[in-house]
Amino acid sequence: MFLTLLLQAAGGTDYAQPLFLLIAAGVFYFFMIRPQQKRANDAKAFRQSLTKGSRIVTIGGLHGLIVELTDDTVVVEVDRGTKLRFDRSAIAREVGNKANTATGTDAITAA
Repeated sequence: MFLTLLLQAAGGTDYAQPLFLLIAAGVFYFFMIRPQQKRANDAKAFRQSLTKGSRIVTIGGLHGLIVELTDDTVVVEVDRGTKLRFDRSAIAREVGNKANTATGTDAITAA
């Protein structure tokens, strides 16, 4: 009886299995790959849009003010006279607004 079921399953043309694999690949792409690519593109655009005077946080949690920019690196002032050089990819996010840094009321110069 088991052999009869195997022969019947192997003999027919079954489109359900390839269709299922195609649907699974589509779901995997739209829920896993595409959002990750979007996040990577957004992060790249953010790092390219950094400007001098922006208050940032690094991926290590260090807060500071950008005082110098090059194509690959950023110099961040973390305290009066204390400047650290980071790779642009180490910048996680921007904090505060640029209006505060332009008027000189940021926490670094106020401290």
